Amino acid sequence: MHAVEGYDDTTYGAAFADVYDEWYAGVSDVDTTVATLLDLAGVGRVLELGVGTGRLALPLARAGRGRIELTGVDTSAEMLSLLSERDADGLVTVVTGDMVAAMPDGPFTLVFVAYNTLFNLPSADQQRACFAAVADRLTPGGRFVVEAFVPDDPPRDGDAITLRSMSADRVVLSVARHHAEIQTAEGQFVELTEAGGVRLRPWSIRYSTPGELDAMATAVGLTLEHRWLDMARREFDDDADRHVTVYRQR
Repeated sequence: MHAVEGYDDTTYGAAFADVYDEWYAGVSDVDTTVATLLDLAGVGRVLELGVGTGRLALPLARAGRGRIELTGVDTSAEMLSLLSERDADGLVTVVTGDMVAAMPDGPFTLVFVAYNTLFNLPSADQQRACFAAVADRLTPGGRFVVEAFVPDDPPRDGDAITLRSMSADRVVLSVARHHAEIQTAEGQFVELTEAGGVRLRPWSIRYSTPGELDAMATAVGLTLEHRWLDMARREFDDDADRHVTVYRQR
């Protein structure tokens, strides 16, 4: 259950669809990500959880044309609408719904969830259910790729207000509240513009450590194959603040 009153599975997409590609264009190298995912997928069906606007799905589908069939699932009608507008060739099959109950039938050679999207599931139980649903849909030897941040140790706790960005006609503030004991955080990006006044963009996550994710994978029969710092496959170490982890179906 989300801690923010009135927040549900569709809130994030409705709040961020119009700025997602602008704000998060640089969170990862798309070309490198596509190359790594294609290498892991081989030939077959691929599923992206939290496909959003198609930031990764569309270039992946184009690069893998003839090798992979790509499906994406997302709760946000607004984000999926943007994806569909950009997908003139119909390369991505879209499913509207969450990453557990609406996960399409397999089998898939690769399932991936990028840039902290797994943490949009608001409880450890739902994250475990997602791992179970993925495991049920992977081919023998199929892979589940999770890209996420490594929580601070000790984890953050309390409130914080920071400046996200500022220009001549726009200021974006980040207002966040962290709950270390239950591994959750929620907040608002408060966007102030001369033309548009005030716009609130809420978010809410429940995070897990790499070790906790490993336990979720082990419980459903997935084995840890790789853990890298990023999609360029750079070495992960104890000081890393993020990870790309590859689990494999036995």
